[in-house]
Amino acid sequence: MTQGRHEQLFQLLDITGEDASECAELLAASTSPGVIEALDALSGRLGTYPPESLESAGLTEPDWIVALLRFAPQVHAYHLDLGISPEVSRAALSDFGLQLRINRRVHGRFGLDTWAWMTLHMAGNLFRLGRLQFHLIRRAQSQQHAVEQGAWVLGVHIPEDGSLSPVAVDASFDEARRFFAAHFADKAVSEAACDSWMLDPYLLAELPESNIASFARRFTVDYCTDAPTDAVYFTFRHRGLNNLAALPRETSLQRVVLERIDKGGTWQLGHGHLAL
Repeated sequence: MTQGRHEQLFQLLDITGEDASECAELLAASTSPGVIEALDALSGRLGTYPPESLESAGLTEPDWIVALLRFAPQVHAYHLDLGISPEVSRAALSDFGLQLRINRRVHGRFGLDTWAWMTLHMAGNLFRLGRLQFHLIRRAQSQQHAVEQGAWVLGVHIPEDGSLSPVAVDASFDEARRFFAAHFADKAVSEAACDSWMLDPYLLAELPESNIASFARRFTVDYCTDAPTDAVYFTFRHRGLNNLAALPRETSLQRVVLERIDKGGTWQLGHGHLAL
């Protein structure tokens, strides 16, 4: 098989350059039992609303890459059947190509160490709408935030590209309200939720005038949990807490992230909600 044979697929997923060549080679290989198992798992979730990624189930990263590649056209067709535009579907699925490029930045090679994240997209209910991604799920009731059991909420995710300016974020939330009301009208949503290191109160206190702080102030933070490596990974695309001295301290955000660790602090995930 050649890259040309997969041109439409690679355009859908925004796979380019060396990543396209590597993906074409994987697709040309014989189908492993692991790929079949992964495809079955993906198929069982399409059209459902899972809040969590799939587990590895002992399958390899290449198994998941091939399965995700092969399953993506079914997700695209599912979107179109819902009346969702091809452009919005492509915007959701193009995260695959972005994650391949991020993998090269992090590891210096082809791969998809965030394959589990992509299994959420393949359930058909995660969309990129302007600056943000929105994930339609049922939220379980928690002690920290008394939301109605089984209520529909939008999980909010923050892609790395683009500005978090108030204007861009407002436009994204406005688009999300219209989109989900139009395409998922039977699943009334009144609340959005976000679990992110950007909602760590420490960051808001240290950079109160930043766009990140402006974004965080939209949410009521219900509780925090330790996530020692998240701020480092999403700021620098660096896995773990080793060799931090080699990381740049050129921006105020980079300095805040590293100096907190230098002082013995631990970064956290803020778990917050807002009314739509």
